[in-house]
Amino acid sequence: MPRKISETRRRGGVGEFAPWLLRPRPRLADEGDQLRVSGAAVPPTRVQVAIAGLAVALLLAGVVRTPDLVHLLFFLLFLATALTRLIAGLIQVRSRDADTLLDEALPAYTVIAPLYREAAIAPQLIDSLCAIDYPVDRLQIILVLECDDHETRDALSALTLPAFVQVLAAPPGHPRTKPRACNVALEQATGTLVTIYDAEDRPDPAQLREAAARFATAPARLACLQAPLRIDRDRRVLPAQFALEYASQFEVLLPALAWLGAPFPLGGTSNHFRLSALRAVGGWDAWNVTEDADLGFRLAAEGYRMGVLSRPTWESAPETLRDWIPQRARWVKGYMQTFGVHSRTPPHWRTGAAAAFAATLGSAIAAAFLHGPLTAWVLMASVIGVVHDGAPWVRPADATLLLFGWASAAFAGAVGLRRAGQPVRARDLLFMPLYWPLHSLAAIHALIQLLDRPFHWDKTPHAPRTGQPLRNTVP
Repeated sequence: MPRKISETRRRGGVGEFAPWLLRPRPRLADEGDQLRVSGAAVPPTRVQVAIAGLAVALLLAGVVRTPDLVHLLFFLLFLATALTRLIAGLIQVRSRDADTLLDEALPAYTVIAPLYREAAIAPQLIDSLCAIDYPVDRLQIILVLECDDHETRDALSALTLPAFVQVLAAPPGHPRTKPRACNVALEQATGTLVTIYDAEDRPDPAQLREAAARFATAPARLACLQAPLRIDRDRRVLPAQFALEYASQFEVLLPALAWLGAPFPLGGTSNHFRLSALRAVGGWDAWNVTEDADLGFRLAAEGYRMGVLSRPTWESAPETLRDWIPQRARWVKGYMQTFGVHSRTPPHWRTGAAAAFAATLGSAIAAAFLHGPLTAWVLMASVIGVVHDGAPWVRPADATLLLFGWASAAFAGAVGLRRAGQPVRARDLLFMPLYWPLHSLAAIHALIQLLDRPFHWDKTPHAPRTGQPLRNTVP
């Protein structure tokens, strides 16, 4: 029986604003509400805190007493990450053309779009959603708002909305997060299939048809299909690096993991679900700020499988560090939440699934914290060595690994851009090592928030697009 998404999880609970480590453990609202006592709302167990403290202590002691051992561990970590990118880029994943379903064979589809302070972009979103090529008698679009977001509500009221578009206000409560809003809309969903779009999204009009056809011919255990997220072309350095990251993630790494049958962290948008599977695992964890990553691994833990689509969704990149750092910090914070949740009571995964969990979430967290310090150490060691000894103090093996790591990342990014039909520029590939240390700034911000405001949602501002076509489609 599907689990009911309880009112307690939507509205919050006792002590929800206390620092994470000091929060009281929440109680069950009902017997089916397991996420409320096993998800990100629950602080780390004493065992987890002890293990984390011991790991930090051993690391610091190792730096002082056995630096060669610590060096070897870091070396192997970065080597494994580089090899993962290289192998993923070498795997030739052919997109499977799904059989086209006749209109009368298409299932009912629910599209959920959570909005908060999106008055400026609401007209473009409605235009994009109404361009979806799907029978309107089987299409339900739910725009879910926070109850006090009067500006967005007024902007939608000024538009002429089709009959299949429904505006829903989430009841007052906490946490005020995107997944909580999605859970509110999920209770109103009437479709057999469900997908999520963000306010700035421009999905390919045929994306729903492709997903419906794939689900129709796939085993029942296929619970989710992730569409590739592609970034608008922008020659500026930061948006170009963001586009490279997305290309590597959604065009290279995720298709390779899906081909291998391994789980992966979902993107925050354009994931298509069987409604039955989504309700069976309790919906989204309202307390996790990367609910998408958590949900992908929860589905895998319950024996479901995931795949990828070929029809993309287009988005815009953050244009400034002021916008980029809070967004990236939320991702790192959510990854740490998810890692903590799934390591608290490790699910009975296959060996490959556990490896995928470590290779995606684990390596992303480690890299975010280590890129900045290791880059600073390499530069400092090189300068000091040249000044005092006339030669860099960086070992040949380390220099080789740095070059190999950059080459692997550049290769994966270039392959991803090619698959997305976007140009590959040498300048963007060369600037990648300068972009990576910025992740450490976001990681520090994420760690502070995790301890002080674990459920705070840093809102990414979205501006109307100008001078660009409203939609992009694949050939």
